[in-house]
Formats: sequence, C-alpha cells, structure tokens
Amino acid sequence: MKLETFEMERFQSVWENRVTHNLSESGVHPMSLEELLDPDEVADVLRQRLVYVQTNGSPALREAIAALYPGATADNIVVGNGTAEANYISAWRLVEPGDEVVLMLPNYMQLWGVVRGQGATVVPWPLREERGWAPDLDELRSLVTPRTRLIAVCNPNNPTGAVLVEDAIRAVVEVAQRHGTWLLADEVYRGAELDGAETPSFWGRYERAIVCAGLSKAYGLPGLRIGWAAGPAPTIAELWARKDYLSIAPSALSDLLARKALRPAVRPRILARTRGIVNANLAVLQEWMGRHRSAFRLVPPRAGAIAYPRYSWPIGSTRLMERLRDEQSVLVVPGDHFGMDGYLRIGLGNEPHDVKGGLERMDRVFESLGAAPAFDGVAAR
Repeated sequence: MKLETFEMERFQSVWENRVTHNLSESGVHPMSLEELLDPDEVADVLRQRLVYVQTNGSPALREAIAALYPGATADNIVVGNGTAEANYISAWRLVEPGDEVVLMLPNYMQLWGVVRGQGATVVPWPLREERGWAPDLDELRSLVTPRTRLIAVCNPNNPTGAVLVEDAIRAVVEVAQRHGTWLLADEVYRGAELDGAETPSFWGRYERAIVCAGLSKAYGLPGLRIGWAAGPAPTIAELWARKDYLSIAPSALSDLLARKALRPAVRPRILARTRGIVNANLAVLQEWMGRHRSAFRLVPPRAGAIAYPRYSWPIGSTRLMERLRDEQSVLVVPGDHFGMDGYLRIGLGNEPHDVKGGLERMDRVFESLGAAPAFDGVAAR
C-alpha cells in the first residue's frame, strides 16, 4: 500500500502553531474541562484510573453514542481515535484493489488518499457551486456501475458547509440499494447547523450503510480524539477487529469525558455554544466580504465552522495561502488541497476577535494584488 501525502493535514500540522491567526481550522474553539464539567464532577476525572478501556470503547460510551441513532445498540458502534480512524477502518473493510469508489467532492481528502492507496479508483461526484453546492443526482446515477463498491459522502460537507436535503439523501440511498453498493457517510459536522435544525442522518436507511462521526468538530472537543462508526453489528465487529491493529483502545480519560459530553442534558448546551460561535463569526466574515464585493463569491455555509469563498484574482490558491502565511502570519487552507484552485477555506470557529484580526491582516495582501477582476465577465458578489 503506497499512500500519497495528505497535503492538508501535513500543512496544518507544520504551520498551525506558528502563525498569529490560524484560520485553517475546521472546528470551533475547543472547550476547556472547566466548560465541560460541573464543579462537582472534577473529582470523577481525578479518580479515573489510567487503564486500558475496552478496545472498541467502553460499553457505557457505546451506549451513549447508540442513543443518537434510533434503534441502535452498543453492538452497532465502534469507537475510534477520532472520526479519521473510523473512516479509515471503514474503508479498509469495504474497499479492495480494483474497486471503484464514487466520492463526493470537494471533501475532506482522507478517503481520497486511502482508497487510492488500497488500489481502488476514485470516481468524482462533484457538488456544484452554481446549484448552491448541491449535487446533481442524475450524475450520481450515471457514475455508479457494477464496479462501484462504495459511495462516500460528507454531510454536512467539508469544505463548503452545504447540507443534503432529505430528498437528496433518499436518492443517494436508492442508488446504493439499486446496485447493492456500500454507503459511507461522514457526518462529523452534524449538530453544527447554523439554524439549529440537525441534519438528517444516513443511519438506519439501508443495511449497507456506515455512518462516521465524532466529537472534534460540532462539539469543540478535538483533544479527546473520540470518533465512532455506526453500522450493522456484524460489520462493526469486523471494524473492531481492524482497530485492534491500530490505536488499540481509546484513552480512559477521553472515554469518560465523552460520556459526560453526550449526556442528554449536556449535549444541547455544547451544540448551542457551537452555533453561537459560528453564527457570530459568519457575520464577521460577511461584513468583511461586503467590502470586497468584486473579489469574492460565497455560497453561505449552512453547517460547520468553515466557509469556502471563491476569489477572482489571477493567483493560485497555494501561492495566495503562502503570501498570507509568510507576510501576515495568517493561515487558511488553499482550494488546491481539495483539488479546486481559486478557492480558500476560511475557519469560522475561533474567537470573533481572532477571526476579525486575521481578516484585517489578509486585507494587506489583497490590497497588494490590485483591483479584483470580474468573475467570468460578471461582477463578483
């Protein structure tokens, strides 16, 4: 298995702690233990033995996760080291050399690299900016063939912040059912919808569907490194067998704190915090973009802590990112990292003053680029 470099992850790892304004992040400002716990719960953490927990996650944690999926039990859940591990072990189980994987794009590019490394072929299924980042479902029907082993979606989407409507979700499931194709849904941003209406899940719609999610994005708890896959119990048991070869068990402290975060009385408070942060920062971004009407075009995100504007200056996105980083100590993700030059992914999860400060520094580079040309002969908006 020969893996290509995961450009975005390596780039963020190297640079995110070296800049003044890190607007490359895709989650909200992380919670502290003080924010997560009531004062009388601190003793629970201090008493926690630093043991190995069960390698697929403690029964109590898997039951708490299963409660998010109607009809699920702990046997339908395997806990991973973040959603990334859940995605990885799912692809490891489902994809063989020579298979085709229909992958929604743009997307978090982990699966792109993993399935290609496993000798499978990626068949892009693009979201369309002119459709508000909605996909063409007839195009999906034409892309899925007898060689298609897996359809993979990211909903809510990274990097666009788009959300599939109920009719689209049903159509995706119908295509998978017609061909007997596996369906893998990365739902890590579910719960981070700006309007508070939680995105419908792919869970329970199809016997060959696996849903992956975790606490890093919508919950603002990335340091816990808790993710999960939910699916048919026999398949989940096979994912557990693969996990035994990777990270073994979740951290005992993370397992405990994840259980506390997922309690019915706590989860809504965490998600409300997320929505407050993202809505406040989207307003900051939109006010800033209003001063650059000729330069940017944005389909407003509906979920997640990210925006994905297109810009009109004739400069490559990686080169533009480098200038922002090197000249103004601001980090954003270039559209190149999603295979789409001419875009930037800007994080909306930081403290509002940090987002505002980073955008103001970005102005200095944009001013040096001169007047922004129109988009395809039409004034940018």
